[in-house]
Amino acid sequence: MDLHDIAMVAIFIVGYLCISLEHFIRIDKATIALLTGISCWVIQYHHFPESCGDSHVCLADRLSGVSQVVFFLLGAMTIVEIISAHQGFASLSEGLKIKSKRKMLLLISLIAFCLSSVLDNLTTTIVMVTLLSRLVKERQDRWIMGAAVVIAANAGGAWTPIGDVTTTMLWIGGQITTVPIMRDLFLPSVISCFVACFCLAFFCKGEMQPMQDEESKKLQPKDKVANTILFFGVAALIFVPIFKVVTGLPPFMGVFLGLSMLWIATDIILRGNEEKSHLRVSSILSRLDISGLLFFVGILLAIDALEVSGMLHKLAMWLETHVANTSMIATAIGLASAIVDNVPLVAAAIGMYSLEQFPTDHYFWQLIAYCAGTGGSILIIGSAAGIVYMGMEKVTFGWYLRRISLPALAGYFAGIITYLALKQVI
Repeated sequence: MDLHDIAMVAIFIVGYLCISLEHFIRIDKATIALLTGISCWVIQYHHFPESCGDSHVCLADRLSGVSQVVFFLLGAMTIVEIISAHQGFASLSEGLKIKSKRKMLLLISLIAFCLSSVLDNLTTTIVMVTLLSRLVKERQDRWIMGAAVVIAANAGGAWTPIGDVTTTMLWIGGQITTVPIMRDLFLPSVISCFVACFCLAFFCKGEMQPMQDEESKKLQPKDKVANTILFFGVAALIFVPIFKVVTGLPPFMGVFLGLSMLWIATDIILRGNEEKSHLRVSSILSRLDISGLLFFVGILLAIDALEVSGMLHKLAMWLETHVANTSMIATAIGLASAIVDNVPLVAAAIGMYSLEQFPTDHYFWQLIAYCAGTGGSILIIGSAAGIVYMGMEKVTFGWYLRRISLPALAGYFAGIITYLALKQVI
């Protein structure tokens, strides 16, 4: 490596460390990601490989791929926020009136698993942990059930192309397609969730203490509009893979189509009702997590700069030489995602290995999707779902490490073994 490559790697490593230590240094990771991405491209732009052609054309091509991911997330986040603003998720509380702690844990895990396959795991965790705060009185039980939600949400998001941002990245990039990823990862994801939650169920004994009636009533949807918005919002998200298969257009086109239809429906429903103007999409847009989108932009730009420089290819060659087993590489990426964010890890894997080396729907890409999605559950800081759960319930890193990490690790390896066994059978 020459001086330019060393400088770029150093910037990326420092940025990566600062992102991982966001909660300690108190600087938003979106800011660090943007600074890292732009800095890498400044260096790369003035040291552009002749083999890559024109630098402007290359940058425009990379921005095209980044924008597809960001536009998709923007549309999906807006749809989820519309459902949440109309209290569409409150109807889930009707099925959670259970006395047994173990049955409650298993049921909320099942709901979180199913919900995150359509919504993102972050939103699913927020919804389910909010419900638990109103339904479960004892803090220790609520912490364990919340941890089960994180594990289930991460596992549920791994097997569908719209359930987790890393799986979405692989889907948009052409590494995986809809039907094979759902067919091949469904059972491993179920096994992973079941094994971990089964272990956690041993910590939950007896029956729950009843909550106050006033607190329970807060969860009830105010009118039938909430259920209508929930139905059409979820339908719009489920429609996206179908739209891509039928039309061949990029996924962000499908999610924007669903958003536009839902937008029209809400405007018609709220027409003439000024008291509910805060429920209009134009108002809801101001509540979106724009910093999260900017984080993805920065990270993906940084990874693209490293790929264009050829360093990711060199890393891939080193791994091929020293770690020839691709299953071990995917497993290691999943374990690493328990410590650092899985978005740059998957982005790096996409940059390291081409579709010529591992074609679309190769088992390596599917295993990457599973490992990156579920590996983040091993530590509380390993996924966005875990971090928001830690913030909402004030769970400590040490408690999660002692009580949850081992069951999550058992579920993680159980899913990998299930996947590899199925591939041997198939």
